[in-house]
Amino acid sequence: MATTTMVSARRVPGALVRYAWLVVAYNILVILWGAVVRATGSGAGCGNHWPLCNGQVVPLSPRVDTIIEFTHRCMTGGAIFFVPALLIWTFRSTIKGQAARLMAVLSTVLLVNEAILGALLVKLGYVTGNRSVGRVVMLSVHLSNTLLLLGALTLTAVLLSTGQRTSELRLRSGKAMWTLLGLMATIVVGVSGSLAALGDTLFPASSLRNAIEQDLSSNSPLLLRLRGVHPLSAVIAAAFVLWIVAQTRRADGSRLATIVVALLGVQFVLGLADVALLAPVWMQILHLLGADLYWTALVALSAKVLWQPSPHQLF
Repeated sequence: MATTTMVSARRVPGALVRYAWLVVAYNILVILWGAVVRATGSGAGCGNHWPLCNGQVVPLSPRVDTIIEFTHRCMTGGAIFFVPALLIWTFRSTIKGQAARLMAVLSTVLLVNEAILGALLVKLGYVTGNRSVGRVVMLSVHLSNTLLLLGALTLTAVLLSTGQRTSELRLRSGKAMWTLLGLMATIVVGVSGSLAALGDTLFPASSLRNAIEQDLSSNSPLLLRLRGVHPLSAVIAAAFVLWIVAQTRRADGSRLATIVVALLGVQFVLGLADVALLAPVWMQILHLLGADLYWTALVALSAKVLWQPSPHQLF
């Protein structure tokens, strides 16, 4: 029994935990630069070529849109090295059965899926001024995968910190459903927000009144008619999140819960500012940064609600 306890509580190197959080931060930067590509209409900067850029490994005499798109591809290439490195380091530093291994594998699978979906967007021409329903569907799938990837990386870092085993990650039936619904609702908010931002880019409004008229018109494109889903889903998701926060605070008064509430409030303020300012590029990026930080904190908080570690597992 003593041997089992000692193995269960095996300490994960602090450098690995810090690296895991660094990978999370790097992927947030990749997401933000992807938004710059979309907001500036640079998605076709490398033409209909992937992984080459305009048929070249390194574009010669590139245009501005080519530089923006090629930079995003290079950043994505960096993630292709960083995430597998996290997977290898995690397996070398943990024991069989530790939950961080499972999340590191899931992160790698989602990264591969992310690359495939990104390539499909380019090869199918779902970039720049494309306004088709196919782009809406494919982009929704791509954005959902992006949030799942960021969530899996966050859970890898969290579980490396706690040292929990996969067998200990049993969902608490009384709380699991509401917590998972809150996370799913937040994914809907993230996807609908990105689609709304795409609508702002493709169909810029001349005034706030004009933007509202676009949303309400039955003749408006699908992207604009879907824009109203974002604020509605944000309110619904916020109710779930406040419930999650209440559960955590009753348990241990977690400082993380306070951070989540603060980031939630900031997101509503940024959302209102985004609408009032007619969604300039810099505001869209700032709003997305807040959303990614909020999602990361929420996933970490949800892990505490679903899988509260026992005292001997905390390092």
